[in-house]
This record gives sequence, structure tokens and C-alpha cells, in this order.
Amino acid sequence: MAITTIYQRQTKILSEQEIATFERNLLASKRTELKHYVELALATIGDPLSRLTQGASRSTVEQEVKEILSALHYGEDGYFFAYSMDGVNHVHPVQPYLIGQNLLDIQDSDGKHLIRNLLHHASQGGGYERYKWRKPSKNGTEDKLAYVVNIPELGWMLGTGIYLDDVMLEVSGIREDVENNIQNTLLTVSGIVAISVIVIILTGLIINIRETQLANRRLQEIAQNSLKLQVNQRRAFSRELHDGINQLLVSTRLWINLVDKKWGQDVARQHLQKAMGTIDQAMVEVRRVSHDLRPVLMDDLGLEAALKEMLKGLSERQQIRVITRIHLQQSLPDILEITIYRIIQEALTNIEKHSEATEISVSVQMHSDVVTLTIEDNGVGIPKRKKTGLGLNNMKERAELLGGTLQINYRNATRENGKKKPLPGTSISAIFYLTAVYKGKVPESYGNRNSSLAGR
Repeated sequence: MAITTIYQRQTKILSEQEIATFERNLLASKRTELKHYVELALATIGDPLSRLTQGASRSTVEQEVKEILSALHYGEDGYFFAYSMDGVNHVHPVQPYLIGQNLLDIQDSDGKHLIRNLLHHASQGGGYERYKWRKPSKNGTEDKLAYVVNIPELGWMLGTGIYLDDVMLEVSGIREDVENNIQNTLLTVSGIVAISVIVIILTGLIINIRETQLANRRLQEIAQNSLKLQVNQRRAFSRELHDGINQLLVSTRLWINLVDKKWGQDVARQHLQKAMGTIDQAMVEVRRVSHDLRPVLMDDLGLEAALKEMLKGLSERQQIRVITRIHLQQSLPDILEITIYRIIQEALTNIEKHSEATEISVSVQMHSDVVTLTIEDNGVGIPKRKKTGLGLNNMKERAELLGGTLQINYRNATRENGKKKPLPGTSISAIFYLTAVYKGKVPESYGNRNSSLAGR
């Protein structure tokens, strides 16, 4: 913008200088042109003037000269005039009423004694004079530039002139062309500047977006690596609890049971019963902690068996009908299996506590390298005014950490005659991409597949 502003200013200054030069050159050419016109007029009246030296009468020669000069014209307003040295007009074809009048003291609108000045230039051998005079084609006064010389044979001043408004019109035309060129150039430069600014902004945005995407992918990879580490640690810890501490507790329970059978005192047996009860509670707690950390059944028999066992437990506890559709073409990565398991576990916990549902549908399907998860129930749904809970947010975050998406749709149940009409209440759908799980990013080609896969 600074360069454009400087360029425009310098161009305007340069154009004014060029126009001024053009005007000076044009006026110089007009001066030369006037001088040539006068020289041609002198050559035209040269023959009558030569007869004066041959004995022709002065009056006859003057009359012939007047007729010749009055007949000479050029352009639209070009004519010749002649005055005697005392200021009396002898030739003026455009204003014939001035002929015979003494105009020595006449002044133009600026107060200039133009005839006196013209006679002075003529007496000096010729010269130029600028003044205001009536223009025939406009019937108005305009600036005029005249050139005059002396006719020594007659003692007259001969001259002609051009009106400067014609010159100014030419200069104005040139000025308009130059200004149009400057304007067009400015528009072109402004367009280039605008395009450059847009390109720079877009380039900056692209770089920014690209860097942000790279940073997000890196953070996602770090989060996935952290999650994988947690999964491995929890698996190891769960195994330690299940195979180590829990086995020790079981062995201790058996030994105490043997003591109970062989110890005859009632008080001792009561204490042993309390100890066994405490050990039983510890074993249950160890199993619960171990299962929360990592379902052992998943390690032993896989995701499908672990899910079915979890759904079976819910059905037995709550008398809920469970429909299961699990179809996996191959085993999934550990981090994806535990994520799917935890999402379903959290969803079932919410259904069991809040939904009043009588039927649940759980679907885990695999199409090529895309895994879809759908959980639906016919419960009461979630009121719109209620904010999303921590458990639902955790499900979304778990899916997003693996480059997947999770959506929750709520449809409140209706009531008829005070009784709840069982309609689908909540639908949870998630999509995972194996490429994202393995590489930490989602391929662009999957972007248009979300809606179709979610519909399945």
C-alpha cells in the first residue's frame, strides 16, 4: 500500500510535469506556426508591394493588399489584420466595422493596451503578444496569441493570431488521457495488492491450519500412547490382583476353612467365621477392582465374550431384554477393545440407573476398516433442559481420543392414560477407524462415510 501510494503520487507529479512540457512545446509550435502564416502573407502581398517601386500609386497598392489580406483565412478562426502605425485599422475581415477606426487606446478586459503593444513589437522587427479578444466562432472573449511584423513599404503592422482556448482544449484532452491512464494503472495495482493480500492471508491461514492439525495429531498420538500405557498398566495390575493377591486370599480362605473344621471351641470358631467373612469381602473387592481395571474375560476369550457376559449380568439383575448383534471380522487393537467396552459399560450403567428401559439393543459391527457401535434403549430419555453428565462426556472423550466420533440422540417417551408408552428413548452411536487407531489420524476419505455408516 505504501509503494502504491508513493507510486501514485510520483506518477501524478510526473504527469503534471509532462503535461506542462507538452503545453510549452505546443505553444512553441503555435508560435512557429503563426510566424509561418505571417511570412506566407508577406510573400502573398509581395507582388503588389514591389509595384510601388515601379511607379504604381500607393492607393492602388493599398487597396490590392487589403483585398488579398481580407481573403486569406486558415482554420475556423484564423484571419489577418493590418494597422497603420498610428493605430488605424485597415484590414479586419471578421470585424469589418473596425476598419478606418483608430484603436490605439483600446484595452482588453485585463486593461492591457493591446494595439499599442502590437505596434511596439512590429516596430522592433516582429514579436508576440497575448491578450483577450472576441472569438468569431463563440461570440465571446478568449485569450489570443498574436504575431505581428512591420510592412515598411506601407508603414503598416501586419499580424495574425490563434485563440488559446483551442490550445487549452488539446492540453485538457491530454490531461484527461493521462489521468485515465493513471486511474487504470492505480486500479490494476490496487487489484494486484488486493490479490496479494488475499493470497498472503490465505497462505497464513493454510499454514496456521496445517500447523494446528499437525499439533492436534501429535497431541492425539500422545494421548493414545498414554491411553495404551494405561491399558497395559491396568492389564498388568489386574492380572496381579487376580492371579496374585486374589489367589493368596483364596488359599488363606481354604486354610482357615480347614482350621474351622478341626477346631472344636465355639468362640474360636466364631472368630474364624468372622475372619472368613472378612476374607470373602476382600476377595469380592479384589475381583471388582480387577474387573474395573481390566476385564479378565476380555483377555481370555475376547471382546465379544466380555460384552455378552456384561449384558447377561444386566439382564439378570434388572429383568431387561437384551438384543445383541456383534460381528467382528478380526480381533481389534487392545486400546480400541477397552474403549468400546468402557463406552458400553458406562451406557449400561446410565440405562440401569435412570432410563426405566425394558429393552436394550447393542450392536458392534465391522465393515472393512471401520467399526461402528450402537446402543439403543426404550427408556424415558434425557430431558432437554438437563446438561450432559460426566459419564456421557467421558464416552465422547474416549471416542475422540482414538480419532472416532460419538453422537447421542434423545427421544423422550410419551405417556398414555398415565402409563409410559415404550418408545426408543436414547440412541448412542460411535464410529471408529482402524487407520486412526494405528496411525493416530482419520483418513480424509472417511469424512463422507460418517452419515451412511451411522445409519447402519
